[in-house]
Amino acid sequence: MSNPKPSTVSNFIHDRIESDLNENKNDGQVVTRFPPEPNGYLHIGHAKSICLNFGTALKYDGKCHLRFDDTNPSKEETEYVESIMEDVRWLGFDWGDDLFYASNYFDKLYEYAEDLIKQGKAYVCDLSGDEIREYRGTLKEPGKESPYRARSIEENLDLFRRMKAGEFANGERVLRAKIDMKSGNIIMRDPVMYRIQKAEHHRTGSKWCIYPMYDFTHCLSDSIEGITHSLCTLEFENNRPLYDWFLDELQTECHPQQIEFARLNLNYTVMSKRKLLELVKNNHVNGWDDPRMPTISGLRRRGYTPESIRDFCERIGVAKADNTVDIALLEHCLREDLNKIAYRVMAVLKPVKVIIDNYPDGKTEDLTAENNPEDETAGTRTLKFSKEILIEQEDFTEDPPKKYFRLSPGNEVRLKHAYIIKCESVEKDDNDNIIQIHCSYDETSKSGGATADRKVKGTLHWVSAAHCAEAEVRLYSHLFTKENPESGDEDYKNFLNRESLEILTGCKVEQSLAGVKPGLNFQFLRQGYFCSDPDSTNENPVFNRAVSLRDTWAKIQKKGS
Repeated sequence: MSNPKPSTVSNFIHDRIESDLNENKNDGQVVTRFPPEPNGYLHIGHAKSICLNFGTALKYDGKCHLRFDDTNPSKEETEYVESIMEDVRWLGFDWGDDLFYASNYFDKLYEYAEDLIKQGKAYVCDLSGDEIREYRGTLKEPGKESPYRARSIEENLDLFRRMKAGEFANGERVLRAKIDMKSGNIIMRDPVMYRIQKAEHHRTGSKWCIYPMYDFTHCLSDSIEGITHSLCTLEFENNRPLYDWFLDELQTECHPQQIEFARLNLNYTVMSKRKLLELVKNNHVNGWDDPRMPTISGLRRRGYTPESIRDFCERIGVAKADNTVDIALLEHCLREDLNKIAYRVMAVLKPVKVIIDNYPDGKTEDLTAENNPEDETAGTRTLKFSKEILIEQEDFTEDPPKKYFRLSPGNEVRLKHAYIIKCESVEKDDNDNIIQIHCSYDETSKSGGATADRKVKGTLHWVSAAHCAEAEVRLYSHLFTKENPESGDEDYKNFLNRESLEILTGCKVEQSLAGVKPGLNFQFLRQGYFCSDPDSTNENPVFNRAVSLRDTWAKIQKKGS
């Protein structure tokens, strides 16, 4: 895996940072952070944020913190923390000693909350969640003040401390900021700062029964850590005034600058953690790392490389307005990377036997095959050739249409790295299914032989029937049939693609692929790029198709040019 390199592509965030550096703001320092909530696995949208935050720090010789915003214990798990760290490392980024948790700051955040109460800028409210929403008003109508808004500082301090001591039930009381119930920005209408939640925290255990809300925690965590530029997605734009309000009212020493960018939307999938969790919990997919999922772990298992994902994030750039990216671009980036690094091998997914009648009985010969024509250092490998081989069922037909260049009666094709063969006859079973194809071969047409340059229009991949391994191959396609499954009023699950996974057993692959380690990428000639799956065993290797060979993105680009 190559290390990430600083981006050479400019964007509006980097323009702003360079302006700050020119003015020597923050003493010329750049400190960013990637702040996931540990309530699910990361997806490709998070990869964009990871690349932006870590890449920005790399570009300006700064630092990027990995911070877990772990303020909701009912939805957070250590499993998610570990998976997030694995994903960030796999993408090629290193946070060094800068690993933090919002839970590290719970004591300090509590002090900040009491400080706001003492200033008369926060109060304990007894309204229920539904009542708070009702009192908040709408975009067209101002909110109305809570009947508890006028409580004295002393009463608010007493109630808040009793909330902390566990005297009240979940939902019985909350702490709210006292801002402006008539504000045109609904976020500023006395937002909740703390709620009672008697749940075990994965790091602090049962120490706390009140937990700070995200908007209160996030800005102050940024400030405590000395973050200079807080990069977040566009849905937090309306939250920026609140981000600044907390920092201003508490007069924090460090006031980071929040800058918003457009999140990544990808067609034929969903990017909501809640919906991805629903797919996992209801067994619509086989876990978070199902290769059909847009999670980083799912993409990794499918065969995506960190280089291809970083390239994808670089190409889509950083924009100020939301848009949807064609998944064909992501696939194109993977093809470009794997074309350079993946070994070429032969695999027959739906085999039919070919008997070369004029090839000597019992003879086996070694043929030389290049591993990757794009990589001079990749070397070669040895293939076994014998009288009986296997080819794809679809590579033979008795009644060929026009311009059919594969095998048919009386027609010649070249076997990759081997000989030219000609179909002489076929054998069928009682149901008229072809079970064997009889061919002859031109022994002078061997690759590198006397008539190796004799032209035939078709070239087929193959494996020797006696020198191959049996494998399971999993063919994946889009998880959803609709380009934007979240658009409209219909349940997104109604657009799940019931044919998004096809499992082929009894496939035949080169003997060298028996016992292959999981996570290795190959190009199956004429089939696509495949990756060995963790389910593989020495007796039964398993391969996932990462992407087909057909590059639809290149065609789209060519058509648009």
